[in-house]
This record gives sequence, C-alpha cells and structure tokens, in this order.
Amino acid sequence: MAKKQESRGAASPPAVEATKSSLRRATLEDVARDAGVSLSAASKVIRGAYGVSPEMASKVTSAVERLGYRPNTGARAMRGRSYTIGVVALELSSPFRAEVAQAISAELVHTPFQDIIVTGDTSAGRQKRIIEALLDRQVDGLVLVAPWLDVSWIQKVASQVPVVAVALHGDPQNFDTVVDDDRLGAELVVDHLSSLGHQRIAHTSMPPAPTGGGFVLSHTARAEGYVQAMERRGLRPDVVETFYSEEGGYRAGVEALSRADRPTAIFAGADIAALGVLRAAEELGLRVPEDLSVVGYDNIYVSTIKRVSLTTVDQSGQLTGAASARLLLERIEGRLAPSRYVVAPRLLTRSTSGPAPSIAGPD
Repeated sequence: MAKKQESRGAASPPAVEATKSSLRRATLEDVARDAGVSLSAASKVIRGAYGVSPEMASKVTSAVERLGYRPNTGARAMRGRSYTIGVVALELSSPFRAEVAQAISAELVHTPFQDIIVTGDTSAGRQKRIIEALLDRQVDGLVLVAPWLDVSWIQKVASQVPVVAVALHGDPQNFDTVVDDDRLGAELVVDHLSSLGHQRIAHTSMPPAPTGGGFVLSHTARAEGYVQAMERRGLRPDVVETFYSEEGGYRAGVEALSRADRPTAIFAGADIAALGVLRAAEELGLRVPEDLSVVGYDNIYVSTIKRVSLTTVDQSGQLTGAASARLLLERIEGRLAPSRYVVAPRLLTRSTSGPAPSIAGPD
C-alpha cells in the first residue's frame, strides 16, 4: 500500500496521504468490501438481525475490527434508531438484579446496540421520570427489571418503543415478559422443608407492587406459591413482609425468631435477605441448620461460598438477562406478537437446611 501511495507523485507527500487515510472514517461500504459480502449482508450483521449465518457474521465482525468501523449513531437517530437500549432496574444492591443487568450487556456485545443501565427505587413517580428520560434519548427499546408501575402505564410506553418486563407475571398484550416460575420454586422449597419434618415454616416477602390489571411481580407470585404449598400440606402460612436486602432479612429474622413459637425454618424470598436471616439467627444464638433451617432464592454467587453454603433456588440471572435482550432485539426487528419466556427453577440443597429440631437426633 505504501509503494502505491508513493507512485502517485507530487499530489501529496506520503506522510500527508497516510494521515488522510488514517483519519478517514471507515464506512459500511468499506466493511462489506473487506469482508467480501454484499452491502445488505454487512448491514444485516451490523444491525444484529436474525437469519445471519455464523460464517457471514464472522467475516463481517473481523472486517469491523480490522477497519475500526463504528456506526454513525447520529445518522442512525435521524433514520429513527439510536442503537441504544435502556435497562431500568429497581436497584443493583440485589446481586440477582446485577446479574440480570450484566447478562443483558453480555448479550448485546456482538450487536450494534449499547445498553444504558439506570437504577431507581419503588417510587412509581421516579421510575416514570427515568423511563421518560430514556425515551427522550430515543432509546430503541426498554428492559424493565421488576417494575413497580401500573401495567396500563407500561402498555402506553410499549406503544411507543419495544418493551420487555422482567419478573412481571401476567398476560401482556403489547410487550414481552421474562419470568421465573416463582410459584413452582416456592413449592420446591416447601416440599424440601416439609420432607425434613418442618411444620413451622416462615416466609419473608415484600409488599405487593401497584401493578394492577391482574399482574404481580415475582415476589408476590413466590409468596402465593408458598401459601398454596403450605395449605396443601395442612400447614399454617406465616409471611413476614420486609424488603429484599440484608438488613430487611435481618429484621424479618429477628421478628420471626423472637416469637414463643418461633419457626424451625425460614424461606427467605431472596438470597440477599437470607443472609440477613443468618445474621439474626447467629445473634440469637441459634445454630444453622441444627436449630433453624434457612433457604433462599436466586443462587447468587455468595450463596455458593463454602462458609455460607446456602440452600437456595436457582432462577438463573444469566439466562433471565440473555432472554430479555434476545426478546427485545426480536421486537426491534419487527415482531409484534407478545412473547412470555419462563425460566424453570431448580432447588439446590446445601448446608443451611436440615431436619426439624424435633427429629434432628442427639447433638
């Protein structure tokens, strides 16, 4: 290439010509030419469209990396796309929500889309302002992780941009959902604990969200599954409302374990809350699992650490996030029919659950 530039004579000194070449922004045409594919094929790969063969995707991706090609987001916005996706999460202090957000980012790595992650709280007003700000930025779609919003408002948003709601149970008409089978997951926990002889099984949950329209968030579906499973076995449900945090679990644990007829097992609605229950048990001088069994939900990384070794339900934050991103990309590509992706829960038995004290045997 250098020799060819030198043969052009006095038009431009070699150094100047090289500088011009290095400053010129690679175009989609350059990518298609370098990859040896058509312009439409290169565009399809860049857009992350479906139906692209692995071989073609590899050729175009390699050309993009060689040429340093970056899509012109300004031009795209003028054509109606910003190639950004808004991810709105309640907050990221819950490790499971952080896992979901991370999985969404990972799923978008090999697409032209970039995620914008914004956190809020249970205030519907604040969540609405966050979503409206993202719409003002012309995001191409939204993933709402456990939205504490009236579904009628979500439906209005979904009439403007594609929306995927995570952890929202119901029958949406114009947006997609990704949920864990929370009722089944709760039943797995009650099955496990009752098979160990536990009858006084408490459950920590959160207050219902103002979703309306027959929709509920995952924690409510989980609590409903717990109540149904307890009643089927002739056991009395015992739900302690808190928030899914270590401190929330601690307070719920202290409340439940300070009773005269304290539970012999606590099913925490989230692993992060289960950690607080374990702290409460330790402060009250209770041994786990000899005096108290504790089960969580989420299978976050810390639950796998040997010192914790928490019995829990795995609902796969990675799978949840990846499925959310894929559904949203399908929506952006034009799919109109609503889709519901259900993650199958798995009970993982570890060291924090054991026989009820009455049948545990001698110390």
